[in-house]
Amino acid sequence: MLGIKRVAVTQSRRSFSTQLPRITERRPNEAGPGGRASDAGLKVAVFGATGFLGRYLCCELGTNGVLGYIANRGDEFEVRHIKPMFDLGRTRFVYYSPRDVDSMRDVIGDADIVVNMIGKYYESKAPYQAKSFPYVGYKTNYSFEDANVMIPRTLAELCLEMQVDNFIHVSSAAASPDSPSEWARTKYEGEEAVKDVYPWATIVRPTQMFGVEDRLLNNMALMAAYYPIVPLIDGGHQLTQPVYAPDVAKTISRICDDPEKFEGKQVDCFGPSDYTYAELMEFVLDVALIEDARVWNVPKDYAKMSAEVLQYQRDPPLTPDLVELMSEDYLPAMTADGYKKQKGADKIYTMEDLGVESTPIEKVAFNYLHRWRRGGHFTETAGYH
Repeated sequence: MLGIKRVAVTQSRRSFSTQLPRITERRPNEAGPGGRASDAGLKVAVFGATGFLGRYLCCELGTNGVLGYIANRGDEFEVRHIKPMFDLGRTRFVYYSPRDVDSMRDVIGDADIVVNMIGKYYESKAPYQAKSFPYVGYKTNYSFEDANVMIPRTLAELCLEMQVDNFIHVSSAAASPDSPSEWARTKYEGEEAVKDVYPWATIVRPTQMFGVEDRLLNNMALMAAYYPIVPLIDGGHQLTQPVYAPDVAKTISRICDDPEKFEGKQVDCFGPSDYTYAELMEFVLDVALIEDARVWNVPKDYAKMSAEVLQYQRDPPLTPDLVELMSEDYLPAMTADGYKKQKGADKIYTMEDLGVESTPIEKVAFNYLHRWRRGGHFTETAGYH
């Protein structure tokens, strides 16, 4: 009886007609019931799978029977958390180097779609032995130019050469040629490089993302818990409209379900509300029950001086370029009403156009911010201590 009910529910779901791509529907060349334990007949090469957004996309793809080609430039322990996201035998892990084009070609193989999510909010550096005092120096390993321009352009060229059907490039809503942030400028240059080489690429532009592993709310809580002061750059009056990372992953997954519809298009991803950084800081302190944090209004120039030192930490909470980025508004290109009023072939899509409802930050942030409470999340429970 349970099996009969399940079939009835599945048939009912698939008979529902809509113009939106529905990854829950069975594809013509799909084997299995759809979803887990199925062959979606789709091969997706994922670059940046081990990153913040990448793990959520892998989960979406694996849940829906996609065969994933996962690019990895570390060791097997860096991708072990991705393996359970796919059914057994539905992944192909390939080691590569962004400076070795042949290795990137091996990752792509016979993929139908290539997704690029490679990015870094700081330039990675490596120490080297110098001949003069202090005898240790730092050299840049991958610059913003490398991560945001060179690698996307190379992937676009490979997709063109290998006749890959679709290329999805994840950029940023902050991408702009006039931004004071080098990261944002190179994000824009990367978009243009991709469009120049592969004009029918799909560009996804999320705002700042939040989620369990984020570096937005978690970094605020980290600095409030362990640093002597918490800087609000120029008072923290700049606006940002954070989007939930799993929502962005679901959006990319639905693009993969009907990639031809979004060829040459831009898809903007953003949350339902905008906030100032000061409001976000107040929210984080309230959830984490940190009452003694010293939150200071710090002019941008002084914040950059502090960031010059903090940038040498592992996964630095603040860098000079991040100060520049946070000194401006981080918002989508237009308002929600503005997106809805668009007409014509140049329409910019949003998550709503793909049937993805944006998640409010208040709905999920407590689930991972409570861990910053000094006594744990039971501190307010009577009789616990």
